[in-house]
Amino acid sequence: MTLPITPSFRLDGRRAIVTGAGRGIGLAAAAALAQAGAQVTLIARTASEIEAAAAEMGGEAVILDVSNIAAVKAFFADRPGFHILVNNAGTNRPKPMWDVSEEDYDAVYDLNVKSAFFVAQACTQRMIAEGLQGSLIHISSQMGHVGGPSRSLYCGSKWALEGMNKAFALDLAAHGIRSNTIAPTFIETPLTKPYFEDAAFKDHVLSKIKLGRIGQVEDLMGAVLFLASDASALMTGTSMVIDGGWTAD
Repeated sequence: MTLPITPSFRLDGRRAIVTGAGRGIGLAAAAALAQAGAQVTLIARTASEIEAAAAEMGGEAVILDVSNIAAVKAFFADRPGFHILVNNAGTNRPKPMWDVSEEDYDAVYDLNVKSAFFVAQACTQRMIAEGLQGSLIHISSQMGHVGGPSRSLYCGSKWALEGMNKAFALDLAAHGIRSNTIAPTFIETPLTKPYFEDAAFKDHVLSKIKLGRIGQVEDLMGAVLFLASDASALMTGTSMVIDGGWTAD
């Protein structure tokens, strides 16, 4: 009897790029890819955030503001294509919808939606030109599947990312390029840690996460590796919701 062989989770020989890679989810994603054998390029706006991490994982640190679309296009045009993109850079300005300013709106949507779109576009243009197959992984949120108080901007931007992802998958399937999202619950990162200093907010979050704890970046590393590897070869246009049961209620 010949048993099926599990597809490999290894990424040897593949080039990966992670935006917003200096800390939190982006850093964990870069580490997961590097530990699986990928050659990883870490992108951030500040050198001090990524240089040490890149050196430790044998990767490359590149200073790039992904909200500068011209710089993004020039970056991808000037180097070999990547097999894996983790589209992670993002921001949040939580406040009730009646307090949202135009500047708040532009800050969140320009990074979470516009930059994510044009990073994916520039990356895939290069992949298609070189005939590279691969995987786009967009870091979304459970808030791209539900609503939340004081999260009108963030929810709107992540719902937009979820919709773009489905359309990307349809456009790119013929080129052998897959596109999926990871939609986590609240993960403890430098961005979110201050929120949990509010005891009432933390209690609310824990009441919604049925597994009873705040997420850690390690909870997402396996999903990143799965979506980047051949183990998810038939998966595109969908979302991996890693929310401790939040959206099951």
